Amino acid sequence: MIHLQTQIYLIRMSSPILQLKEASISQGDNLVLSNVNVEINKGEFVYLIGKTGSGKSSFMKILYGDLVLTEGEGHIVGHNLKNLKDKDIPYLRRKLGIVFQDFKLLIDRTVNENLLFVLKATGWKDKPAMNARVEEVLSKVGMKTKGFKYPHELSGGEQQRIAIARALLNNPELILADEPTGNLDPQTSIEVMEVLQDINKHGNTILMATHDYALLLKYPSKTLKCDENQVYEVVQRRV
Repeated sequence: MIHLQTQIYLIRMSSPILQLKEASISQGDNLVLSNVNVEINKGEFVYLIGKTGSGKSSFMKILYGDLVLTEGEGHIVGHNLKNLKDKDIPYLRRKLGIVFQDFKLLIDRTVNENLLFVLKATGWKDKPAMNARVEEVLSKVGMKTKGFKYPHELSGGEQQRIAIARALLNNPELILADEPTGNLDPQTSIEVMEVLQDINKHGNTILMATHDYALLLKYPSKTLKCDENQVYEVVQRRV
């Protein structure tokens, strides 16, 4: 017989990290997406594509509690999106790593201070452990020597690497990257994408919204598309 703890482990490994069933997503009275059925499993790298205004941002906002799921079912990193209360949102976001297009770094603080601020805000108290964690995530994104710099002293690509490091701080179960290369030139986009690819290879699950179809061709992976109020998986074909 399989040991009970082993059974629980196997169940968790096979459970989707994100699941939406017949979900409707609205902004106010405006229905943005309807009958959404999406499943993302642990360790996957998934793209979310679609034209401007097709619902990508609304889709992302539902996942981190910025919009309310009013119809259908939704589960993400152990949270029920349908019954999500305001008091639950901070706990949901601690299990998520969120990377934005415009970096959202605190401009009056150094890189290290930016990252320590997040750790303090999420309950860390042991200073040596906090410093070690900051050094660890900066190493993962190739920015170990930049901790003393201020955001304005860094290039756009470097700032995005810091934003990715920030997203990794609390060992998130899922990273939501919303247009992470949107403000970057093509070469820098590839460098940032290489960082995300490496993180994914080390076990992090990533959902990345993007307009950059060149990246999809260079790094093909599971792709969801928002179009005409629907979300569906598309099959990439290599020429």
